[in-house]
Amino acid sequence: MKSLGRHILAEIYDCDPNILNDRELIEEILVKAALEAGAEVREVAFHKFSPQGVSGVVVISESHLAIHTWPELGYAAVDVFTCGERVNPWDACNYISEKFNAGHMTATEVKRGIFEKPVKVVNF
Repeated sequence: MKSLGRHILAEIYDCDPNILNDRELIEEILVKAALEAGAEVREVAFHKFSPQGVSGVVVISESHLAIHTWPELGYAAVDVFTCGERVNPWDACNYISEKFNAGHMTATEVKRGIFEKPVKVVNF
């Protein structure tokens, strides 16, 4: 069955805690991950928590990349959701994992927008 999009839910472990606590570096890595996957970046919003941790989102034409980090645990939760067939969300996940110096990553892919019957497209 054909789907509208692919949503990767990634658990990234044993990461460098200094990277996971650096808002500017995480923003740079996620933007570059989107570009590496072939996406078009639209908007970026990140927040640094006190005493530690970063959350953020990169909005892409094809959907989004989102993250929340726990530097004290060396852990990052990452979502990469892409629509269409041009962008590969796995490329973004692997890039992020590599740049975080991760020990390992587990990830699940969820197909989004699977329709059993043909769908009528409404233009607004």
